[in-house]
Amino acid sequence: MLGLHIADVAVLVVYLLGIMAIGIWAARMIKNMGDYFMPRTFGKAFLVMHAFGTGTHSDQAVSVASKTFTSGLSGIWYQWLWLFCTPFYWLIAPIMRRFRAITVADVFTARYHRSVGMLFALVGMFNLMVTIGVMLKGSSAVVASCFGDQVSPNTIIAVMTVMFLAYGLAGGLAAAIVTDFVQGIMTIIFSFILLPFALDAVGGLAGLRETISDPQMFSLVAPAEIGTFYIAVIALNALIGIVTQPHTMGNCAAGRTESDGRFGFTVGSFIKRFCTMAWSLTGLAAVAYFAGREVDPDQVYGLMAREFLPAIMPGLLGVFLAALLASVMSSCDSFMIASSALFTENVYRPLKPEREADHYLLVGRVTSLVVVAGGVLFAFWLPGVVKGLEIFWKISPMMGIAFWLGLFWRRTTVAGAWASTATAFFVWWLTTTDFFIGFVGALPMAEALRFVLVKGGSAEIYLPWQMIFYLTAGTVAGIVVSLFTQPVNEDKLDRYYELVRTPVEAGEPDPVEPCTIPAGIAVPAKRNIFANSSIEVMVPDKSSVYGFAASWGVVVGLIYFFIAVTG
Repeated sequence: MLGLHIADVAVLVVYLLGIMAIGIWAARMIKNMGDYFMPRTFGKAFLVMHAFGTGTHSDQAVSVASKTFTSGLSGIWYQWLWLFCTPFYWLIAPIMRRFRAITVADVFTARYHRSVGMLFALVGMFNLMVTIGVMLKGSSAVVASCFGDQVSPNTIIAVMTVMFLAYGLAGGLAAAIVTDFVQGIMTIIFSFILLPFALDAVGGLAGLRETISDPQMFSLVAPAEIGTFYIAVIALNALIGIVTQPHTMGNCAAGRTESDGRFGFTVGSFIKRFCTMAWSLTGLAAVAYFAGREVDPDQVYGLMAREFLPAIMPGLLGVFLAALLASVMSSCDSFMIASSALFTENVYRPLKPEREADHYLLVGRVTSLVVVAGGVLFAFWLPGVVKGLEIFWKISPMMGIAFWLGLFWRRTTVAGAWASTATAFFVWWLTTTDFFIGFVGALPMAEALRFVLVKGGSAEIYLPWQMIFYLTAGTVAGIVVSLFTQPVNEDKLDRYYELVRTPVEAGEPDPVEPCTIPAGIAVPAKRNIFANSSIEVMVPDKSSVYGFAASWGVVVGLIYFFIAVTG
């Protein structure tokens, strides 16, 4: 049946029916807007799998395997770019929880003005459209190759869209978190089920070294493209952008306490970093296995599954496909809910206040459909998964600049936030024009600094330099404009920074309005490293210091382990 054994079909059907049942069950828990968009009821275990499931999806396995297939083990950085950011999640998560917000746009409204919140809502929705499109594109390539290309990728995109819409629209974020627990486990299976068979087929790592003669294919750092400079810049870009990825608020704030959020966000993300190693090794095994054959890099992961799993045991390919669908659905449903929350809470509600809760729920669900439709259209247009992933990397930092400036510098103004975002987007566009590429390429140090890279016969700005250009321009614009424009009201700033330093207490009631401290919660005294200045940096507590240090230990351990395994 469509190139699958009957056992594979049975596994898929059972899985999909089970997930739909969970969505229907979760829908019965929806009593109000908070239940749908931000249920603050989950503990560490659920949040670990939610962070892992939301942040892990099949397009990432596809992109890492694809990039490894063409560039070697350095392709792992197409997901490990967040590896050096992960320790900061331990520090970021409690701050995001302390905002007591539903969306990140609420935070921009609290710090700046409603107009900045609306700006972020629109940018965030665009970001989520792109993200959903990239996921659908990547997963459809894998599924199509597993079906032996008997089903078109566009048909697969349509079917997957219907599946995650069905339970995501019904159950909101609660359904997403509950299913993420199951689907997170399935995604781990998806990551590792193929690797041992693929390595065995090529004679293990020793066989890989005999078959692949280029030593650069075994290097984590490949100076020709993904060198130290590349890794450092994309990691910085990722850190600036992670706070403004719309789903980050759900990862950090859906727990009972901020401790649950920081543990879930950090540990769940580290599980993903571990799985990334399996994706990269599978891509490298494919280099040896398909040697001398012409293979579409985007289909490498799916082709390897089809080559090995059916011969091992009937139904195993079905488990693989079910796990793949789990990774897609666990992310798409969360992103869909995040987008509907952004529009409903930060664009529609301010324009249409004092409507019934059912009305806003309806608007949220309609918005979800619109965002998903945009994501589907982007998936149809996208030429390749790697290209789509690079676009995704660049969107969140555009507003991340304003977030970080506003968090650490009281003098950042509303105009400064707008200027930083608009300038960053403009410079991003500018770096893609022939005029700018030609201008930069003609500079005296252009060749030595590798400003311009030729790909597929066409010149483009080398990715890390493009990031440096728009990040620098956005930051400078935000600072300069802030210095010459009206400061934010001091009372508004005081309320914002009180949120940042006030921990969430166990059993604390939800605030009446986003970004407000419930009555009866004591605000700690201000403990600023830079006393009597406009720079706001809190003195960290012991839990923050120890957790941050331990997280860096995990980072070093993962890198050492991967190097040891690959020789």
